[in-house]
Amino acid sequence: MPSDTVTDRTLVHADPLRATTRAIFEAIGFSAGHAELSAHVLVAADLRGVDTHGVSNMLRRYLDWAGSGHLNPKPRPRLLREGPSTAAFDSDAGLGIALLPTMMQTAIEKAGQTGVGMIALHNGRHSGMLAYHAMLALPHDMLGVCATAGGPRVLPTFGREPRLGTNPLAVAIPTAQDPPFVFDASTATVAHNKISTARRLGEPISAGWCAEPDGTPIMEDTPSSRELDSLILPLGATAEMGSHKGYALASIVEVLSSILSGGVFIAKLGPGFSNHFVAAIDVSGFTDPAGFKEEMTDFMDTLRATPPAAGRERVLVPNDREWETERQRCRDGIPLHPEVVGWFDETCRRYGIAPLARA
Repeated sequence: MPSDTVTDRTLVHADPLRATTRAIFEAIGFSAGHAELSAHVLVAADLRGVDTHGVSNMLRRYLDWAGSGHLNPKPRPRLLREGPSTAAFDSDAGLGIALLPTMMQTAIEKAGQTGVGMIALHNGRHSGMLAYHAMLALPHDMLGVCATAGGPRVLPTFGREPRLGTNPLAVAIPTAQDPPFVFDASTATVAHNKISTARRLGEPISAGWCAEPDGTPIMEDTPSSRELDSLILPLGATAEMGSHKGYALASIVEVLSSILSGGVFIAKLGPGFSNHFVAAIDVSGFTDPAGFKEEMTDFMDTLRATPPAAGRERVLVPNDREWETERQRCRDGIPLHPEVVGWFDETCRRYGIAPLARA
């Protein structure tokens, strides 16, 4: 959950945060268009309360990758194969947050012609918050899907060595009234960025997130100073709690993103690599869009109307919390940790960029 109640946070509004982030991307060699897209994806995550995938965690990592040559700041994706509804690309080591919005637009165009559009890409880098890419389909009365296979950090059920990424999946579905249905989650018990965030904030790693080096699930809180980043458990944590389901879902994401794109599965490549899959599904190919969206709204309202369990205030549906957080942060500003603000100030000085404006 977003930690807006922490009193030492500095509030920054979205527009100046986007502008400064865009300038930093341009300073490391991104084109103006890719810098703009990348800044939008990162700040969208911060607005929605997905702080693990916003500027605090990811921007400095992208700068490190660009400096080491691991990331290509000026990628030229190469079309490998194309059909009326499909396409496969080599991402040319480009950052997913810069490339996937355009790839989703291509999927949307194909869906408008054939009903479904699907794009798979290999040789990519981090995709950011997947919901951003999936939600691009919503204004077109389409369902959006986005999946990413990342570097191996997750153990197979009963395993002691990582073979899969946290391999998130996002699905966005249009509705007659806001908020739309948007699901975006890792197929592991936790996104890796939450572990690095816990370490930065001095918070523990929660029970069920990681395993001991021998593969035994750790079912109690443990210090985040421990090096458990590549011992993450699949969704479910233990076999008794259904971790084989998370393991299988992560494998499906790997197939869609890596093998279907004509690439190799990520365990052959190692950390820092990503392969992607995006799809758009035109509602009008199946039913009347207006009726579909009305039924979706009724469905979601029925779920919300479920009597809450003891000790709980209400029942939520996917995207309720993020939608509410976005409304609040658009009004009041995005809270940044002092360490993050200090990093921005130092980075702006290094590149000769105007300092980040505070709210």
